[in-house]
Amino acid sequence: MAEWLREHDANFWQTWDAMANRYPKDPRQQIKAAFALLAKHVADPKARGCPMANAAVELTEKDHPARKVIEAHKAKLRSRLVQMCTQMGAPEPRLLADQLFLLMEGAQVTTQTLGVRGPARGIARAAKMLIDANLRAF
Repeated sequence: MAEWLREHDANFWQTWDAMANRYPKDPRQQIKAAFALLAKHVADPKARGCPMANAAVELTEKDHPARKVIEAHKAKLRSRLVQMCTQMGAPEPRLLADQLFLLMEGAQVTTQTLGVRGPARGIARAAKMLIDANLRAF
């Protein structure tokens, strides 16, 4: 399990970095592109959400080797979001990053319960609205 998750992690970051490298000096465009990728993923009827989150639900042992992979992956994602929100000039970059992180997680989970026609289909628009609101707030 841990090895499979490490491979997924490597593939995820390869895709993320390729997306981010298209907009090297535009963190807002990077986030927009990330949410566009997520929107495409959650619109796929074969999508089963986030493999990391799905595995975390099943692995109840805190010291399981796969949990460390999952925790590192999620921490890195959150850190990248904080970095982009900081670069965007968000007045509270950690708060905005956490909100975007929760939005990402929630979108993937709802595909499990409500399918591709559920609220996840509006993920890109929801992210844009959240960013706009945070950047206008101050």
